[in-house]
Amino acid sequence: MSDALLAADLLAAAPARLGGMWLRGPSAERDAVLAFLAEEFADRPVRRLPVHIDEERLCGGIDVASSLSAGRRIEQAGLLEEVAGGLLVVPMAERMGGMVAGRIAQAMDAGAGFALVLIDDGGEEEVPPVSLTERVAFWCDFSTNPAVIAPESDLSRIPEGLGNTGGGCTVAAQDRQTLANITLALGIDSARAMLFAQSALSFSAQIDERDSITDDDIQFVARTILGPRATRIPQQAEEPPPPPPPEGEEEPPPGDNDGEDEQHDPDQLDDLILAAVLASIPKDVLARIGEGRSARRATGAGGAGRKRASQMRGRPLGARPGLPRGGARLALIDTLRTAVPWQEIRRQQEGMDAPKRLRIRKGDLRIRRFEERAEALTIFAVDASGSSALARLAEAKGAVELMLAQSYVKRAQVALIAFRGTSAELLLPPTRSLTRAKKVLGELPGGGGTPLALGLSAAAELAETQAARGRTPFVAVLTDGKGNIDRNGQPGRAQAGEDALAAARRFAQSGTQAVVIDISARPQPEAAAIAAAMRARYLALPRADARGVERAVSALQFGKAS
Repeated sequence: MSDALLAADLLAAAPARLGGMWLRGPSAERDAVLAFLAEEFADRPVRRLPVHIDEERLCGGIDVASSLSAGRRIEQAGLLEEVAGGLLVVPMAERMGGMVAGRIAQAMDAGAGFALVLIDDGGEEEVPPVSLTERVAFWCDFSTNPAVIAPESDLSRIPEGLGNTGGGCTVAAQDRQTLANITLALGIDSARAMLFAQSALSFSAQIDERDSITDDDIQFVARTILGPRATRIPQQAEEPPPPPPPEGEEEPPPGDNDGEDEQHDPDQLDDLILAAVLASIPKDVLARIGEGRSARRATGAGGAGRKRASQMRGRPLGARPGLPRGGARLALIDTLRTAVPWQEIRRQQEGMDAPKRLRIRKGDLRIRRFEERAEALTIFAVDASGSSALARLAEAKGAVELMLAQSYVKRAQVALIAFRGTSAELLLPPTRSLTRAKKVLGELPGGGGTPLALGLSAAAELAETQAARGRTPFVAVLTDGKGNIDRNGQPGRAQAGEDALAAARRFAQSGTQAVVIDISARPQPEAAAIAAAMRARYLALPRADARGVERAVSALQFGKAS
């Protein structure tokens, strides 16, 4: 029996007490759990939340079609009212807006009693709203911990009435202390996790018709409820050696306990369960926790650019009063909902013999707002001059290819500027095509002087141009900071240094985020000074390879740095 199916079994038994499930990973395992839940909720309402549902359909309100037909206000039930006591499935939960998440959380807190299933198709840094993940008991990630699901397993053994009247066996004080110790060791600061774990223990024993909690129950709860919420790696205390027997007494032979039942020491039990939790947490999650970040506290959007308001496209937001001009779209349904309640009054004002028609006033008009996520763009500005040009270009080309390989997931583009001799050249315009990039990067020029000022100016100009087109640029400058060609193409270190600092200050005024990567053999003060003038991050990565450059840029641009 897989953990996921057992969790689904318990959720069907007590949806109000356990809240729901968060399913992440391959669709085959998720579909198997959903199919099982559909069978368990066969006699209860099951609804699937539309991706772009509006507040009226979610919470209820005016039935526009019926109201227009009847000539009077007719209310309709909302989706949250329809699914009360049943199962609400949320596909693409990682894209849910704050309004929808807040309404669902509010309904759950008010006792709607439905089980919530969050289907997560997002990337590593794209997760559903915390307000909902904290209100579901079970977190199941099949991408890192694949579940072995046996279709022939019969888990439909829920005693009638279980979970509806506070059923379940009593959780002993010692078991509650064990849960508290695990919660503390894993750094979980949510009281809901402790309450979910206690309820799951109680119903797990009740379903198996037991009167007491077993170690297997506690380990199951630790794997599915507490372990995925860990924010730090627990420290397991070393077991002290047993004290030597007093003089004159012989140590009893192994296994001889004079017929007494063997008892588990509470501290030892905690260590066993913590070991089970550690074994169930994926290694990459442990690595992230070790860096000081929770695996489930990410709030980024997988590399997409900044959010911005839009009148024409993007994720729809709530409608607001206004006139459909300047590119704004008329929200027809919202306009009708506003006008319908006033139809009878307006007809009476015009006279009872007035023709029966829809009367819409200027104040009824509503326009639709959208939230558009700008596409991210990484601009590499690479110092291709001097004897180390080949190494720097190789690192830059490798980093570009690594980032382009993930560009679809991160919704990002990549561009490359190389500066050498007396000019800076855009060798790779913004693109998401890995094939095109490899073709362009195959033969890149290298050697000559270092026109650092021209390189910074070219990067700033490209960033400003792309920002005007709706993208979110991020500039990564690979250099040692030692320019020797000024902005007019003339040699001279003194003037070249002044021009580079001036270009860096102009770059700072644009507000574009950037990083200066010093890849010289030893960190150079000139590169740090350029970074300070640009108001950019400075990273000294001597002898960095392509993977190191890509990781550094991704960490700063996409929020993966601690």
